[in-house]
Amino acid sequence: MIRVLGLDVSKSSVSACLLTEKPALPRQFYYECQFYRFSADSAGIKSLLALNADIALMEPTGSNYSKLWGTHLARSGVEVRLVGHKELKNYRASHLALPDKDDDADSLALACYYFDYHADQSRFVQIRDFTIVKIRELVLRLCHLNRVQSPIINRIRQDLAWQFPEVALVKSKRRFDGAEVPLLWGWLAGERKSKRYERLYEKTAGLGITDTVRYHAQRLCNLQREEIAIEQELKKLLADARFEPYREVFHRFAFGQRLTAVIISQIYPLSGFLGEDGKPEVRIRKGRNSKKPTKRHLSLRRFQKALGVAPSLEASGDKRRTKVVGGSDLCRKALWQWVYTILEPKQCRSKNEITQTLSEKLLTEKAAGRPIKLVRMKIAAIGARLLFRELVKAMTNDQ
Repeated sequence: MIRVLGLDVSKSSVSACLLTEKPALPRQFYYECQFYRFSADSAGIKSLLALNADIALMEPTGSNYSKLWGTHLARSGVEVRLVGHKELKNYRASHLALPDKDDDADSLALACYYFDYHADQSRFVQIRDFTIVKIRELVLRLCHLNRVQSPIINRIRQDLAWQFPEVALVKSKRRFDGAEVPLLWGWLAGERKSKRYERLYEKTAGLGITDTVRYHAQRLCNLQREEIAIEQELKKLLADARFEPYREVFHRFAFGQRLTAVIISQIYPLSGFLGEDGKPEVRIRKGRNSKKPTKRHLSLRRFQKALGVAPSLEASGDKRRTKVVGGSDLCRKALWQWVYTILEPKQCRSKNEITQTLSEKLLTEKAAGRPIKLVRMKIAAIGARLLFRELVKAMTNDQ
């Protein structure tokens, strides 16, 4: 008899439902079931493991919350499966007719979900291997560090506007090798020497640098050093031989290390988007409007969805519009930045065929007077389609 554990994870606890079979009347069973609640401490984890579950199901509620419980369960030999938020919401409402959403209802729905769909792996979120999980954690940490640094930099510039105005708007960046903190922040923090800034400061019209600015600069340098350490770790992880064909394709798209890491963490392995025969899944269906046989590129659609650039059609009466919904916000933002910094500026465009073609499409769209935000997202979507085809071609040649 299999013991299935549904877990709804909160910030500091979990709600658990243990089943050995799916109840005939889940809605009625909800009021009779013995639910468990465990705190995120040693005693709570020990009590959870004492339930001796064979399989545990939970939602992918971010690495900070679900990681603790999933790791301890996996170490104890419990198989852990993840169920998507949207899939669970639809299942709870349409299949089980459970009452309004709460933690206990979610844990019951997760346990029931296994009995209905355990044989269909496509119903579960793919569990990535350790390297991919680590890459994603590092990417998210870099994003966090970017957000933390922005207000500090803004505060320093505002203070420098009256303390040392000659350098208030200087864009200080790390060198290409990225081994040292940016010169201006390092000089303000007293960590780097600069004869240029020393000469400027001797003749400044400002009122003099305060300790507050130097403290902020020291914080920035510490954050920059953490960034450098993370980037070095990312470089080692991305050097994995399994990613070589991906890296070769990404190079042709002029992806930097950060964008490479973001996309790798979202789409590896590419086989997860393909059919059972290892080829892109394409089906012929009757068109809703034309009523003619129409190709549906299902693998490409799933790939674009994962990258956050798959448009969805909304129709109501005479109104019809498309908008991008779902997928990775992180990937969508990273691809937008790629369009903005690599494809759009004339001086930054690479001269290979792929980026040149995409740049020309972007310029054509801009010349037609279309909204620039819409143009950039359209080019990002076109780039994602082209990326999928190039990756499929590379994987096919590699085999």
